[in-house]
Amino acid sequence: MDLTEKSSRQSLIPSFLYGSSSAKTFGLEQMLHASPSAAFNTNVEATGLVIPSPTEPSKKIEMYSPAFYAACTAGGIFSCGLTHMAVTPLDLVKCNMQIDPTKYKSISSGFGILFKEQGVRGFFKGWVPTLLGYSGQGACKFGFYEFFKKYYSDLAGPEFTAKYKTLIYLAGSASAEVIADVALCPFEAVKVRVQTQPGFARGLSDGLPKFVKSEGALGLYKGIVPLWGRQIPYTMMKFASFEAIVENIYKYAIPTPKDECSKSLQLGVSFAGGYVAGVFCAIVSHPADNLVSFLNNAKGATVGDAVKKIGVLGLFTRGLPLRIVMIGTLTGAQWGIYDAFKVFVGLPTTGGVTPPPAAAAAAGAASELAKV
Repeated sequence: MDLTEKSSRQSLIPSFLYGSSSAKTFGLEQMLHASPSAAFNTNVEATGLVIPSPTEPSKKIEMYSPAFYAACTAGGIFSCGLTHMAVTPLDLVKCNMQIDPTKYKSISSGFGILFKEQGVRGFFKGWVPTLLGYSGQGACKFGFYEFFKKYYSDLAGPEFTAKYKTLIYLAGSASAEVIADVALCPFEAVKVRVQTQPGFARGLSDGLPKFVKSEGALGLYKGIVPLWGRQIPYTMMKFASFEAIVENIYKYAIPTPKDECSKSLQLGVSFAGGYVAGVFCAIVSHPADNLVSFLNNAKGATVGDAVKKIGVLGLFTRGLPLRIVMIGTLTGAQWGIYDAFKVFVGLPTTGGVTPPPAAAAAAGAASELAKV
């Protein structure tokens, strides 16, 4: 491989985003101070082509800047809104299995009953509140996760962040999900009522006024506590396990350093890490998911009513196999879409091998010297 080809390949992967070595810093400075015409001419002289090779954008998004958080928020909208809308048929069957297990005894029979009673269109009932609700949730979930992860890391300092990084991931994701569920809850309440009560409403436009008239405006947040109970553990598992899985994939399964891997490989790692994390998420959050479905379906119902009717074992098992398939696929696709969007705007994919403890200790020592 000649020098020109090597430089062209490296330009496709912003390696300086993953490291801080002097060599990478020097290369970045050269890129920032080099004129576009000079880079173009060099490429023409070397290859004889009139089309310039791919280069880094002249204006990059600065990490942890307002533009960075805006990009992460937009990526969250796409990743959560589109994926949840796509699995609406699975979600519909799952909710009905949770509410009426005597009628919807299995996944296959559930699809058969819905098709017989409502036709193909019935499988996408509730897709509008699903799209809007989870778009808002995704915006807050991913955007605030990146914010709180940085915020808590700054509070802890480099040495403690490297030592207790999993706690940083857990705290950041939990804080983000508290906010995200406030955006999701009203849409989730209407969605469940539309999906599980035939004849209640066609969708959000007529379902929302009916719900408010029946339950009151505050009734839209009747399920906020069970929703937190479902989503906060889910999100903590989703982000912390994803970060750990991706780090170990790059550390043990892929011999090439992350910054030298192709973008397609990095996105493949994101999807794989997300899928495995999604399986864990489904198991951890499933009891609360049953509670949310029950409370939003039955007027005036309480958590005690749900436990009495469903049973403790039922809370953990009813509809679980379908939810594992749904959430695993969903979470893998979300991380794939989110990181693909980040790559599209010039940001690195999420996760990877963390700096060695020695580097973190050196950074901490430098911080202490600066204070002195």
